[in-house]
Amino acid sequence: MESATEDEPERTRTGLGLSAKLLALTVLFVMLAEILVYVPSIANYRLGWLRDRTGLANVAAIALAEAGDVPRQTQDKLLKVTGAITIAAREGNARRLVAMAAIPPEVQHHVDMSAQDPLTAIVDAFGTLVHGDGRIIRVLGPPYSSGRVIEVVMSETPLRQAMLQFSVNILGLSLVISVITGTLVYLALRGLFLRPMQRLTRAMAEFREDPEDASRVIVPSGRGDEIGDAERHLAELQAELLGTLQQKSHLADLGLAVSKINHDLRNMLASAQLFTDRLSTIPDQTVQRFVPKLVGALDRAIGYSQAVLTYGKAREAPPERRLVALGRLVEDTAEVLGLAGHGTIRFDAQVPRDLEIDADPDQLFRVLMNLMRNAMQALDGDLDPAIVRRIGVTAERRGTVVVIRISDTGPGVPPRARENLFKAFQGGFRRGGTGLGLAICAELVRAHGGTVELLDRAPGATFEISIPDRVIELRAAQRKNQTRP
Repeated sequence: MESATEDEPERTRTGLGLSAKLLALTVLFVMLAEILVYVPSIANYRLGWLRDRTGLANVAAIALAEAGDVPRQTQDKLLKVTGAITIAAREGNARRLVAMAAIPPEVQHHVDMSAQDPLTAIVDAFGTLVHGDGRIIRVLGPPYSSGRVIEVVMSETPLRQAMLQFSVNILGLSLVISVITGTLVYLALRGLFLRPMQRLTRAMAEFREDPEDASRVIVPSGRGDEIGDAERHLAELQAELLGTLQQKSHLADLGLAVSKINHDLRNMLASAQLFTDRLSTIPDQTVQRFVPKLVGALDRAIGYSQAVLTYGKAREAPPERRLVALGRLVEDTAEVLGLAGHGTIRFDAQVPRDLEIDADPDQLFRVLMNLMRNAMQALDGDLDPAIVRRIGVTAERRGTVVVIRISDTGPGVPPRARENLFKAFQGGFRRGGTGLGLAICAELVRAHGGTVELLDRAPGATFEISIPDRVIELRAAQRKNQTRP
């Protein structure tokens, strides 16, 4: 079957594919996670570096605590080891200079190690990276057990260089981790989601090219997750659509065949009608009794054939509703089917003689005949003379609705046939049956605004038909009454 859109230009996908987007997002998120780790890491590195320097200065202060004046050479060595310009120790209100350069520079920034909360440490760390080149800072170390506080004046440039080297190391490590993690995550997500999605997309595209090819229906992989559910639902949808298309194709062929058959059948029925007209001239009581019924049956058959040829589809014309004596119509149906005086099937009709129904007589006759014929066919398979073989028809009026029940004592409707009971070519439950009769009944009853359903009663099967009276529009009726003389 040709695609309905094969003449349209093939749509090309623009931009990155899902695989590329997934890889980019994976790398981006991993790098973002590394950044979130880097921020507190660089702040901790800075604090650790400053603690090491103040710790060395504290050791020097302890070692030189008993000495008097410290020689210039010793001070220069101490300042070189600690990287400081000035080292001082403060205990209480007393402040003692441990070592100092010849000409101490001006301090540009103060750092109090005892007042470094996480947010302040992060802000100061990035301040060092941005402004630390050549800046002189004064660092107050944390108080030691003796209450001594070490004060160090130093250049921030070595700290900044150490932090930059740490950042480069972190960046390299982050890149390696990002590549490894991103690759593993990408491969995992590709196997779990991308490839199954591509398989689903490919299956839908292939099925779209030829939806009547059963080999294009996707075979579920058996996964127990949401992808597996999607595969199973897609397979069910494709199988259902395939069956529907095949059925519609068969119905189209069947419709053409029925039209041809009805064309010839109508001519044969017309010929039979001519012979029936001749039978009406025979002065025999038995012949005269059955000729009107035979003529009526032939007229209905010719009407049905003409309706099929005229409309060309399996749809019914709108009902031409009249008030019909339901009891008489049931008797005529039973007589046409041969139920009246049947040798093995007892027919029991309990329809009030004065019960009238607002319906199309021909269409209601077809409904009754189909349901009563089905009941006869259900009882034909019971050959045991001890089995009760009975068909009953009851009817009653409930306000503006007439309810008709047709029941039999047959084997009933099997459970597997109930789901598609009123669907053409799907609801048949007897061997050789098509289910078309019940589909016709349902369509004709719905055209009257009514319903037909199978009741859960035993024994046998009981079908209930509900047909409401026509709804009269009050305004239209009032206008009609006002126009009357």
